[in-house]
Amino acid sequence: MEEIKGIIDFMVEVEKLKAIERQTKPVGLNRYENSAEHSWHVCLSALMLKDFANEQVDITRVMKMLLIHDLGEIEAGDTVIYSSETDENKQVERSGVQQLFQLLPQASRDEYSNLWEEFEEGSSPEARFAKAIDRVPPLLHNIYGEGHSWKKHNISKEKVFAFNSERISRGSNILWQEVESRLNEAVEKGVLK
Repeated sequence: MEEIKGIIDFMVEVEKLKAIERQTKPVGLNRYENSAEHSWHVCLSALMLKDFANEQVDITRVMKMLLIHDLGEIEAGDTVIYSSETDENKQVERSGVQQLFQLLPQASRDEYSNLWEEFEEGSSPEARFAKAIDRVPPLLHNIYGEGHSWKKHNISKEKVFAFNSERISRGSNILWQEVESRLNEAVEKGVLK
């Protein structure tokens, strides 16, 4: 009975992810996406794109990683990816995730903690693919949203290409080729400078 209480408490706590505003606006909308919407979008994207991973992946593990990878934002908030890859920010996220996972039964706590770390480290085919997928929606939001977040945060095309090419191509070369093509079109149109 105690285990189910902890799981229900966890379910209540993760509702807070819906209040975390991200840095990009969904395509066609004039509001910022929340982190829970992002989690749904990347899971659906991974499911649709699984056959394009560089290596064979266990899509269930990929989706688990994508569902939990941003839970640390409940504590840390969302920051612009191009400046948030700091040790300090990652420690705040790690601490927040560990605190949340304490609500779960030990077996689940261990599984999800390990998956979260695996994602962060990009240490498996599933983690590399999940990290690739995680980058695509924000790029699409900007490509099809007049570069709103790039302009707001003064993100250069050099930074966008350098940061995303490695992360996406490590998980899916063919996905990077398609995204790169769309980024080049955004440059030609003046959306990305």
